[in-house]
Amino acid sequence: MQPIKQLMDLLERHADGDHYLFSPSDLRVALPDISDNAFHVLFNRAAKKKVLTRVCRGIYVREQAMKNDGLLLFHVAARLRADEFNYISLETALSDAGVISQIPLQWVTIMSTGRSNRIPCGRWGSIEFVHTRNTPDRVADKLIYDARCGMWRAGVDLALQDMRRAKRPMDLINLGVADELVRSSR
Repeated sequence: MQPIKQLMDLLERHADGDHYLFSPSDLRVALPDISDNAFHVLFNRAAKKKVLTRVCRGIYVREQAMKNDGLLLFHVAARLRADEFNYISLETALSDAGVISQIPLQWVTIMSTGRSNRIPCGRWGSIEFVHTRNTPDRVADKLIYDARCGMWRAGVDLALQDMRRAKRPMDLINLGVADELVRSSR
């Protein structure tokens, strides 16, 4: 069987709404008999045929299997920084909590023990990782696990602290709403 056909069959059988993001190394093990050069050519051909679509460096999506739930950037962020401590914070967490009136579209902000970086993700938007020295034991009581995103999420109090530490503009924040949410969470 042709390698492109093998890859397409593999994706047809295994890609679904919960498993739609892939790295080249995820798929490399399924085709052990071809050389690294041939695999690279195959991956480029798969992208041209829309079998896979590049989201960002090292992450590809099987669009036919993807849910249209707006969570792709969160899932990509979790994959990109799987070896780091990460949590949704800053403008994303505050907007979701209703503390910022403007909703950041196609942009998610993630605190990470990895380095600060902005990752462009094509038509889906961008992921901004902001470095933090927070450790899980220091902020565990201020985090909530968001199963839909597959990531931890800062509560309003922690997101505000992160905004100050990262020297982000605070002018869009409704401090009255923020104070009320912080008091009610205690």
